[in-house]
Amino acid sequence: MDTHNHGGRGTYDYTRAFVIGIALNITFVAAEAAFGVIAGSLALVADAGHNLSDVLSLGLAWGAAALAARRSTDRRTYGFKRATIYSSLLSAILLLIALGGISWEAIRRLSHPRPVDGNIVVIIALVGVAINTATALLFARGRHDDLNIRGAFLHMAADAGISLGVVITGLAVTVTGWNWLDPLISIAIVIVIAIGTWGLLRESVNLSLDAVPEGINLREIESYLRNLDQVKDIHDLHVWALSTTETAMTVHVVTTSEALDNGVVADIQTYLHEHYGIRHATIQLESDDGSLKTLNCRECN
Repeated sequence: MDTHNHGGRGTYDYTRAFVIGIALNITFVAAEAAFGVIAGSLALVADAGHNLSDVLSLGLAWGAAALAARRSTDRRTYGFKRATIYSSLLSAILLLIALGGISWEAIRRLSHPRPVDGNIVVIIALVGVAINTATALLFARGRHDDLNIRGAFLHMAADAGISLGVVITGLAVTVTGWNWLDPLISIAIVIVIAIGTWGLLRESVNLSLDAVPEGINLREIESYLRNLDQVKDIHDLHVWALSTTETAMTVHVVTTSEALDNGVVADIQTYLHEHYGIRHATIQLESDDGSLKTLNCRECN
């Protein structure tokens, strides 16, 4: 029996946030890269490269969100919801590639420091703090409910912190004249971003391999089902992500009574939705003598 609660948690249209965020950041990337070359600052160029990867990530997240909103078809019965998972995974991979390039150049410059104009670095980085903070706030409301949106938020929030680090670098170089601080801070930036990206990468890989989404305890669900009245056993329990916001579950429930009907199963589905956010629950009832209980579509929610 397949019970689907399509009311679920409401979704928010982030189209405006994506348009504003991409426009602001692509303009800033061009300016930051140009002034980074003028100032001779690898920290600025590194931050520009990171921001460019974030623009690409915002574009991916936007495209995935648009695909996920499309209706299902006879061929794609779940629609394109899974695109949000692959978007998060690709976003993390792109970021790690960018970090590798930045690390290589920073290590090379440690042995051959170049003059840096600290004043330009400070001014441009301060602009970056403002733009990245504003962009992150556009995605703040959805960061707890959607891995795809959380990826966008984390990228921009990290950028704000990194730009602040570049400001500190510019001030330090201006005061001390130690040009080697610029590549050193660039390496520190890479480490901070890599640590923040690891969680996104790990969860994206897990979801793409149909792992149980984080925040859902499979053993708790199993215990709940086994302790229901008239339930003798359960088997073939599976929980996986349809997208970064929707979770599905299937299970076979062995009953000792005909009392477990559509109403009881609907109560189970409601419990799963309210406690674990599972919106698509397919529950097959089996009697302990091996027969199956099926309900026609008019009996389903």
